[in-house]
Amino acid sequence: MKTIPWGDHLFQLERFGLLFPVSCYLVREDDGFTLVDTAIAGSADGIVAAAASLGAPIRRIALTHPHVDHAGALDALHVLLPDAEVLIGARDARISRGDRTLDPTEPNAPVKGGWPRLTTAPTRELAGGDRIGSLDVIAAPGHTPGHLAYYDRRDGSLLVGDAFQTRAGLAVAGVVRWLFPFPAMATWDKTTAARSAAALLAMQPTRLAPGHGPVLPDPVPAMTAAVAEAERKSGKSAGT
Repeated sequence: MKTIPWGDHLFQLERFGLLFPVSCYLVREDDGFTLVDTAIAGSADGIVAAAASLGAPIRRIALTHPHVDHAGALDALHVLLPDAEVLIGARDARISRGDRTLDPTEPNAPVKGGWPRLTTAPTRELAGGDRIGSLDVIAAPGHTPGHLAYYDRRDGSLLVGDAFQTRAGLAVAGVVRWLFPFPAMATWDKTTAARSAAALLAMQPTRLAPGHGPVLPDPVPAMTAAVAEAERKSGKSAGT
């Protein structure tokens, strides 16, 4: 895996480059690393090696959502790191267990994307407002019903999973970029995704770290344009 440092705390781990870029992230804490997402199956050895090369152990694994390209290496990592915490959003954990029923308050749209059958049970289920070390847990539904983002107060980095993509141009989940349409194709509800993207924009992050594509420094102007596009294409203001 290619390791790309971003400041003092954030390290992007990328596989496959231009073909199908998939990134997960190591966030440095006082006791070691928090790993955000696990990339696809076959990534576990590379992730562990990257952490070792940076001189600290992985203490916890937190998912933005358990699609196959974000949770694919979780079971293998759990074998290699049996003492690491496993943190998954409570709403998406329910889907991972096979329950795809929607709540009465949720849009009646089919749950999409590849959901691997995980044998690793979370040690803790998360919700927006929780805290993991230096990371605030942010509810960002839309791509999946329980999608999460993580915000590092120390430097303003926002780890967004598939709430935004930067591959083939910045876009909110549900907005197609034809050179890389896969996040849009796997999005559950694009209106909810646009609303969540507007809330993430309101946080005014200094760095946007997506699951697909390069990390974007000073992202607010580009995020503003992407949110406006998502609102137009969803046919409804994300701010309402």
